[in-house]
Amino acid sequence: MDANTAPAVILDRDGTIVVDRHYLGDPEQLAFLPGAVTGLRKLHSLGCKLIVITNQSGVGRGLLTFEQVQRVNAGLASMMDTIGAPLTATYFCPHAPDAHCDCRKPATGLLLQAAREHGFDPAACIVIGDKASDIEMGRRAGARTMLVIGEHFASAQSSRPDIIVKDLSEAAIHIAAEYIHIT
Repeated sequence: MDANTAPAVILDRDGTIVVDRHYLGDPEQLAFLPGAVTGLRKLHSLGCKLIVITNQSGVGRGLLTFEQVQRVNAGLASMMDTIGAPLTATYFCPHAPDAHCDCRKPATGLLLQAAREHGFDPAACIVIGDKASDIEMGRRAGARTMLVIGEHFASAQSSRPDIIVKDLSEAAIHIAAEYIHIT
């Protein structure tokens, strides 16, 4: 990566940016995790594209509607605008795990789509998430990966992330130190 070039940052939604409420269908229940606001603001100030890629199998399982997920994603976008860290884009897979689609993480379909639509090299981005599927998606794309310590930490650790961080604030510090070289 060239000096002074901010990478695209691919973020999982639930358990990485906001509290994981399991099949979240109400935007009123969105709440930032500790460290998320500081980290997101820092990433934005560095010039990083902030892109959310999230599995939302509740749609495929009949537990959520497509519209509910869209409302939650719009609510998150609004929250991020409010804190001064606007999202570049949000992508979600609505399929159940047994659908074997190419968009459900750890598949790279949504990451490759985001790269095409927003002009970045998938291998040059950074994927941050709290589950093994997030890390595996990043690894398959050749990206740098960061695992956020969360409720899935023990099982996700075996996915061999490049870096383990406690929250998005710590992730932003690593990204600033390793990728952004302001002279």
